[in-house]
Amino acid sequence: MTNATALWLAILIAAAFGVDLYFDLGGTLFALRKLADLIDWVAFWR
Repeated sequence: MTNATALWLAILIAAAFGVDLYFDLGGTLFALRKLADLIDWVAFWR
């Protein structure tokens, strides 16, 4: 992945979170919960 691709991907993700927070859609909380589950799962296998 090039730096330009990573930058565009980060901008796209930030924009998606921004839209979600602005319109109060609830996807941010879902994504953060799944991220916490993923971190717990990865920590278990460490």
